Amino acid sequence: QVQLVESGGGLVQAGGSLRLSCAASGRSFSSYAMGWFRQAPGKEREFVSGISGSGDTTSDADSVKGRFTISRDNAKGAVYLHMNSLKPEDTAVYYCAAAYRGSPSYTGTRQYAYWGQGTQVTVSS
Repeated sequence: QVQLVESGGGLVQAGGSLRLSCAASGRSFSSYAMGWFRQAPGKEREFVSGISGSGDTTSDADSVKGRFTISRDNAKGAVYLHMNSLKPEDTAVYYCAAAYRGSPSYTGTRQYAYWGQGTQVTVSS
C-alpha cells in the first residue's frame, strides 16, 4: 500500500505558476504509476497528468498540454505537478493518485487505487 499527501496549493493570479507536490509513503514507490486529477465544484473529477513508475513516460490532458508538467523523484518518493500560465478554469481541488504497476495513460479514477486528500488551487482573474 501507499499513502499520499499533497501540498503546494494556494491562490494565484491568472498567468501565474504553482508547483504541487505529492509525498508518498510505503514500499516500492517506483512500481506505481502516478496521476494528478482535479475536481471543480459541481464537476466530475478529471484526469490532468500521468507518469510511469520510472518517470520515462508521461501523459497530459489536452486542456493542460504545454502548460503543466508532471515529474517524479523516486528516491524521495515524490511526484510533482508544475503548473504554468494558470487560468481561472484551472481552479479546483487537485488530487494525486497511485496505480500499482499501472500506466501513465490511465485516465479513469477507477484505475487508481490510492488517493491523497487533495489540495485547493484557486486562480483569480
